[in-house]
Amino acid sequence: MRAVRFHHYGDVDVLDVEDVEPRALGPQEVRVEVRAAGINPGEAKIRTGALHAFLPATFPSGQGSDLAGTVVETGTDVTRWQPGDHVLGWSWERSSHAEYVAVPEGQLVAKPADLSWQVAGALYVSGCTAHAAVAAVAPGPGETVVITAASGGVGSIAVQLVRRTGARPVAVASPRHQEWLEARGATFVSYGEGVEGRIEEAVGGTAPEAFLDFYGGDYVRLALDLGVAPARINTIDYAAAEAHGTRSDASTEGTRPEVLAELALLAATGAIEVPVSAVHPLEDVRQAFQQLEHGHPLGKIVLAP
Repeated sequence: MRAVRFHHYGDVDVLDVEDVEPRALGPQEVRVEVRAAGINPGEAKIRTGALHAFLPATFPSGQGSDLAGTVVETGTDVTRWQPGDHVLGWSWERSSHAEYVAVPEGQLVAKPADLSWQVAGALYVSGCTAHAAVAAVAPGPGETVVITAASGGVGSIAVQLVRRTGARPVAVASPRHQEWLEARGATFVSYGEGVEGRIEEAVGGTAPEAFLDFYGGDYVRLALDLGVAPARINTIDYAAAEAHGTRSDASTEGTRPEVLAELALLAATGAIEVPVSAVHPLEDVRQAFQQLEHGHPLGKIVLAP
């Protein structure tokens, strides 16, 4: 099969699509022919070595957690799935950016018929991270929640999940995505110099009740300066979370089949939208990550093996 591989840390030019032998199935595993697999900023950080202390790569390394496709083979003890089933799910082996992937049967859920392959394949990391982050700060009706990187893969879903709680999302993002965010009930704030003042103006001079930081940098400090309680700040910046006593719930906390199934149903029925800004063939994986890392796309970018 064809699969994305890299043999040492580096920029996108270390990524190649190589012929590899599919590994044997365990008794409780399922082989899926991948129709779509989202790409994520965390995968780029792993590839560059930025996360080596926490998530070291073993070379040659594959890539990818998100997946959606068709079951083609099952292990001897699998009872939940059979060949021909349409599924979405996740891999913890960095292996979904490939034509085929083998995963435990419990890491898959049924793909709703009305859910597109591209959205199904983009849903796991961003959706489960957004679900966990929103649950961590527990917004309620009438509350205000500031969300940074609000037009990214995670933020764009979190905005909508916050809105469904009856809370008011204040979305910090690029002006290019203002119209999309406002159409989904968010109050838009442009990122960049002076953002603290713009947030204060948007929230009406009172402290927002909660803060979801999907960017990092100085946003935890900014949230504290705005008067948000540490217990109601959730950030992707683990060092800042530890230093200031905030939450840092992400995909690990949100990874449960029932959560993914719920998100798939919401997306299939139109209750939330998972924006897919581009779909690339597997061979264009370098271009896909260039776009992700430097193009500030709305929502997700997907590989279609």
